[in-house]
Amino acid sequence: MMPLFFSLLAIVLVVFAAVTDLRWHKIPNILTFPCMGLGFVGHGIAYGWGGIVLSLGGWALGLLLLLGFYAMGGMAAGDVKLLAAVGSIIGPENVFQVFLIATLLGGLYALGVMIQESGLQGMFRRVWAMLTTLVLTGKVKGTLADLQQSQMKLRYGLVIALGTIAIQLPNWTGAI
Repeated sequence: MMPLFFSLLAIVLVVFAAVTDLRWHKIPNILTFPCMGLGFVGHGIAYGWGGIVLSLGGWALGLLLLLGFYAMGGMAAGDVKLLAAVGSIIGPENVFQVFLIATLLGGLYALGVMIQESGLQGMFRRVWAMLTTLVLTGKVKGTLADLQQSQMKLRYGLVIALGTIAIQLPNWTGAI
């Protein structure tokens, strides 16, 4: 079980990140970078070099899990840095669990936004057009253009926060 300090730090980080992401569409470096440092230093103080290695492993995994999505234009850099900061605080095993939960919630969130943006019929029409193009030409077309055209903006800070809270909740309730 993770000490409550690290659990509390992770929860405070993601709550502030979700609020800033929803309000201003940005997760600022002034929030993520100090928390990364607190993760490294806190684990170093608590567990020595092994703690620093654990924190670095969580940071690297958090960064790598979302870096490809960022490179493809699917999310902003703040989301990537947020998961890296969370990883530096809660370690690689826990950050991977956060990633899995955030991925599932993010998919549901994206589906909900798509339905809200173009209605259920419009969403199915868009998916049908993409599949038809894929079958006939072997290429996927229209996905990024559709997202840019509709100005659909997903706030992944929210789903990262929900995933982190779900993973950290057992530390507060005593359940494992």
